[in-house]
Amino acid sequence: MAATVRLLCGSVFRNSSRQFSTTCGVQAGEKWRKEHGLARSGTEYGPLTDLPDWSFADGRPAPPLKGQLRRKQEREVLAKRIVMLNSEMDRGIEMWKGRVEEAERMEEHKKSLLLKPKGKRLLKKTPQN
Repeated sequence: MAATVRLLCGSVFRNSSRQFSTTCGVQAGEKWRKEHGLARSGTEYGPLTDLPDWSFADGRPAPPLKGQLRRKQEREVLAKRIVMLNSEMDRGIEMWKGRVEEAERMEEHKKSLLLKPKGKRLLKKTPQN
């Protein structure tokens, strides 16, 4: 029975002029949301996603949901990574500045070791541009 269904479906698809696509469709409004600085979809971030759905009648907030806790943890990990990368960049910039200063000191030191003018050349004024 399964073989006949498979043969039937296979022959229908082979003879059909219509193509079968497995790609996902374009999400409605994604382009508009991106142009206005919003998330790609309404469920990525924002008040509908981040705020609790309900609260107790006496005003106490509801306990956070699993998704809210997961998103909070992901944001904390991302923030820690940003701080770490920022500190690495600062250290790298400081090291680069130190190397540049050391190269300048070495250049000045090399210039100071060059021969100095003596006698009449020392008294002679050098033309200034």
